[in-house]
Amino acid sequence: MKDSPIADDGDALHFCSTCAFSAACMEQGFDKSKLGELHVLVEHVGPFAEGEHVFREGDRFEAIAAVRAGTVKTYVNDAEGREQVQGFFLPGEVIGLNAISSERYPCNAVALDPVMLCKFSFPGIAALAARLPGLQQQLFRLLSQDIGKAALLAGNYTADERMAAFLVSMSRRYAARGFSPLRFRLTMTRTDMANYLRLASESVSRGFRRLQDEGMVKVDRREIELSDLPRLEQLASSILRG
Repeated sequence: MKDSPIADDGDALHFCSTCAFSAACMEQGFDKSKLGELHVLVEHVGPFAEGEHVFREGDRFEAIAAVRAGTVKTYVNDAEGREQVQGFFLPGEVIGLNAISSERYPCNAVALDPVMLCKFSFPGIAALAARLPGLQQQLFRLLSQDIGKAALLAGNYTADERMAAFLVSMSRRYAARGFSPLRFRLTMTRTDMANYLRLASESVSRGFRRLQDEGMVKVDRREIELSDLPRLEQLASSILRG
């Protein structure tokens, strides 16, 4: 299991380790050599420097993009110009799915650290998905996951429940891509995390101290170790429901 969220480049028969579509393709019995059509649709772009925008709200939508390395934050600004963080996207996760219906990006996406992307022409991948049921199912899964993330924190939960759910969710997302589920770096600032969790920044700082005092996490600036994942999962169970 890898410690750092950096994709490899695959080989003649396999996709990059964090490819958002490799599992669906391999499940259907297609290897890299038989999926030249999909690879024609892929454009490797980047690196985007920390603070550089991948796209901005209102830009025309032509492609979805899988994060290959780094972390991307999505956000909108409200009528008063205040930033509202919508989500964080890790290697292997796809940004731009919420632009499909309007054909315009409804939010901004910015790199939190050096970011590499694999861009997929959406008209092309949609046409290919019509002929490859596994690829079509994966697109539906990605859309469902995107909706699920947006609804994660919609209820009336305590600060500790929200923080536990966030850390458990990050752990599961890293694990799904072959990275360590217990040790990882939070590339977002505490302010961004608080904004996303709809908490005050000081609530996040106090929450980390409480979780650390209770032996559930160890915190070294942005480096996180989940010392007692089962207890964190229990604390987060009302939000994550499993």
